[in-house]
Amino acid sequence: MQLKKMSLALATASLWWLGSGVALAEEAPLAETQVEDTEQQKKIKARLAEIKAEEKAAAKAANGYYVERRSYGTQKETEPPRYVRQLNKTWLKDYDSFADVDWLDIGLEHRARFESRQNDFRRAQENIDEPILLRTRAYLGLKNILDPFRFAVEVQDSRRNHSDYNGFSDPRISNDPKDIDHADFIQGYLELYFKESIFGKDDLGNSRPFWVRGGRLAWEDLDRRLIARNEWRNTTNSFQGIRANIGEKKNDWQLEAFAVQPVQRFANQLDQVDHAQHFYGLVGDWRGWSEYVTIQPYYFYLKQDGSRVKYDGNGVEYANRAWYNAVRQAQAQVDREISTGGIRVFGILPGTQWDFDVSYNKQWGHVQRFVTSSAQSLSLANGRYITVDQDAYAYNAEVGYTFNKHLWKPRFSASYGVATGDHVSGGSSSRDTSDNQGFDRLFGFARPWSNNDYIQMNNIRATKVRAEFDPKVPFLENVKVDTGFSWYRLDDATASWSAGSNLQDVSGRSGTDLGKEVDLRIRFPLNQYASLNLGYAHFWAGDFVKDAIKIASNNNDPTRSLSSDFFYTELTLLGF
Repeated sequence: MQLKKMSLALATASLWWLGSGVALAEEAPLAETQVEDTEQQKKIKARLAEIKAEEKAAAKAANGYYVERRSYGTQKETEPPRYVRQLNKTWLKDYDSFADVDWLDIGLEHRARFESRQNDFRRAQENIDEPILLRTRAYLGLKNILDPFRFAVEVQDSRRNHSDYNGFSDPRISNDPKDIDHADFIQGYLELYFKESIFGKDDLGNSRPFWVRGGRLAWEDLDRRLIARNEWRNTTNSFQGIRANIGEKKNDWQLEAFAVQPVQRFANQLDQVDHAQHFYGLVGDWRGWSEYVTIQPYYFYLKQDGSRVKYDGNGVEYANRAWYNAVRQAQAQVDREISTGGIRVFGILPGTQWDFDVSYNKQWGHVQRFVTSSAQSLSLANGRYITVDQDAYAYNAEVGYTFNKHLWKPRFSASYGVATGDHVSGGSSSRDTSDNQGFDRLFGFARPWSNNDYIQMNNIRATKVRAEFDPKVPFLENVKVDTGFSWYRLDDATASWSAGSNLQDVSGRSGTDLGKEVDLRIRFPLNQYASLNLGYAHFWAGDFVKDAIKIASNNNDPTRSLSSDFFYTELTLLGF
């Protein structure tokens, strides 16, 4: 009996040992499989990280340190302009003679824009104007083959047809050089270009080229608010003088310097250098501190010799007594020395789709004023020149977010901008002896401030929200849409609304509520040689406009509507 019990115990133990062994045998491969899966996942993650790093490195190699700004309307025109192509990259490459020509840049562009403006507040009277603005450009540039010697020439013809204002007797309206500039040069320069320079290479191995240009020049700097070609406008800002540059946008740092004179545009004759003004500047770009941030410090100096001021902005002589009296001429022919220093910082927040663009500008210097002792005696005999300080500032800040994972890539942004206005003391502009607080916008553009062109970078506080997206349309490619809403207030109630026909209430009783604006723009290419741009903007005038148009000295129609509509359609054709 005892033997049977021992045998049963041994049998049970054997079965238990055998079962445990089988279980362990089964668990062992399972554990090994799990380990292998974990190792495989680690390898996959490591490879994906390597691919991402390789893509980032490839992008870094292609773009260098440069990161494109996302803020609305601040993308600079390229050099040479976007409509220009290298000859062997145009349809001419199909001809054997041109297939290898990489040393010649050519460009031909024609733009036609129909505008319908109802109650345009840039005009003193209410009206419906429907002009057709025509602009034709051509460019020719030589490079590489004769290095370091290069040259480029760009010509432009700008016309305004079917406008109610073409036939005005006042040449300041009928020959407006913002719209009209018949056949003229906007660029024509010689260049010394050194691809390999004494300034070496950056840490990515990108050469830091050096070039200097002399002649007629047209370019854009910073966010285009202080120096711009004014691509929207029918005519173009240009200068005559020298520009020099160290580095390019791929480099970790870049420095530009210039010494130029602005060119005075004339509607029906060749443009001339404005010998009354000299303009100097330094602009830096520091991209090496962070791949997410670009820092741009800058300094500009504008000097005006009042004795050489001959023309107004429309090319009309101040000595022409049909349009200007002696006092008005004396008020224009003043000396000015204005320094503008500032810094701009823009980029993308690390690891996010948030972008930012912030700038601050401070102006100082000295400005002459011609003042009279009484409003009833506006005469040269009763006037005198005084010198006051220039004390002004401007800043702008924009924050945006892009939904990159969405098919339409929508970007939403909000911005706020300020440019100080010149406070009027003494109850009259002609008797104001206080410092000049009005910000001088130099040679910048106004389009991002207002799609109606109602706002300039002077005496303004602007709040704006925008949406930009690329809708996917079955029958069209590369459609771009943007829309926005803006609130405008004057910075100073006594200063003028310069873009609004210089509307002003020196008493300040009309307040600062300038108005609101909504806009919409749709752009799309028809093919590689044609594109279409459609837009609309509506403006609601605020209390300032409502009250100031009733002041007799403003020469505005006091019964005019308090809103305006602007619609346009624009066709651009490329030759290459």
